[in-house]
Amino acid sequence: MEQMTELFSLQPYRNRRICVALSGGRDSVALLHYFLKNAAAYSISLSALTCEHGIRGENSIRDMEFVKRLCQEWQVPLRVFRFDVPSYAHAHREGIEEAARRLRYECFARVTAEEGKSVATAHHQDDYAETVLFRLCRGTALGGLRAFPEREGILRPMLFVPRVQIDAYVCEHALPFVEDETNEESVYARNFLRNEIFPVLEGKFPAVSRNLVRFAQYAAEDDDYLNALALDRLRTENGEYFIPVNLPDPLFFRACLQALQKLGLRSDYTSANLEEVARLRFLQSGRKASLPGGLSAMREGEEISVFSPSSSSEEVVPFRMGTLSLGGYRVEIGEGPSEGGLRVDLDKFPQTCVLRTRREGDLFTPFHGSERTLKKFLTDRKISARQGRMLPLVAYGNRILVVCGVEISDEVKVGPDTERPGYLLSLRK
Repeated sequence: MEQMTELFSLQPYRNRRICVALSGGRDSVALLHYFLKNAAAYSISLSALTCEHGIRGENSIRDMEFVKRLCQEWQVPLRVFRFDVPSYAHAHREGIEEAARRLRYECFARVTAEEGKSVATAHHQDDYAETVLFRLCRGTALGGLRAFPEREGILRPMLFVPRVQIDAYVCEHALPFVEDETNEESVYARNFLRNEIFPVLEGKFPAVSRNLVRFAQYAAEDDDYLNALALDRLRTENGEYFIPVNLPDPLFFRACLQALQKLGLRSDYTSANLEEVARLRFLQSGRKASLPGGLSAMREGEEISVFSPSSSSEEVVPFRMGTLSLGGYRVEIGEGPSEGGLRVDLDKFPQTCVLRTRREGDLFTPFHGSERTLKKFLTDRKISARQGRMLPLVAYGNRILVVCGVEISDEVKVGPDTERPGYLLSLRK
């Protein structure tokens, strides 16, 4: 007796609720049929969904009607989603394929959330290989070779099944399916690779698809390892991220990307933005780069800091005893001694002085020193411009009485005639 083609192991799907994404093409029909044929033996609760994108006119409607009839004949519950992808793409300034993919995955997420099912797609080994080659041709880093990254609620049972095996299964079971006529149009880049390039490659290298997939898997493992090393070298402090300037490029760029993502920037950045941050490694401290999403990067000594600029620069807090909060700092002001705090004469602070951050024109006379601009004082102390802009200051007009956590002005020092000694203790939140 001739052995029938098996597509994949069904054991991982035992007792699962699975919804097959069904386009009507041979791959998704084979996937649905394989699950249906084995559903009872593996206690699989099966349904399907289809997405009509409004792209191919009557042919798109034809495919949707075919899917409806097939599911009715096979007694598989079907959920239908319909979109006007061209209008959506135009409104969101996206390509047609990107918009269609986004909307499809939104539907998958709805099914997962509303029905508690996992959505199974019919992506196979040749799809994987085509995507890898497509991205290599367009230009990508190791991370870009994750052609089908794991997504919550998404199953890809046939990802390592070659197309010839699926075709054999379809023939053995005489399965009906619809053919997307645009698949034969090599004007599209993906179709060009599938129709023109892969047949030539397979003629010379029969295992090319399997080898490309294996390469992508190795690349993903290498990328995971390098990302882990980069994360280990990425220092964080009070919501800011610091990258050593001496990191080798493979780690530096990954650390930079991780910093951007941790600060909320997950898209809208380009390789040019990362290159701009990298150039800071060869510039002097204080040099800055502006990044998308309102983020900034700055060379600070032997590190590059990546941060969201503090909005506290315009905040003004009246000076008083107790605990005051300004930006990322907490300032404690009290009478008597304090371990680690700056000693001051509390009676020498004018009633109208305030706690604020640096402004242009600020002047400072350090303890036992001569008057200078605050900017020069901070530079002499090797405090970066960015850090200097964030430090809380006790100010009276443009006169700085205390640079909190750093130095007091000669104007408020404790002397022989001090009657009310006190302290200022500055702490990061």
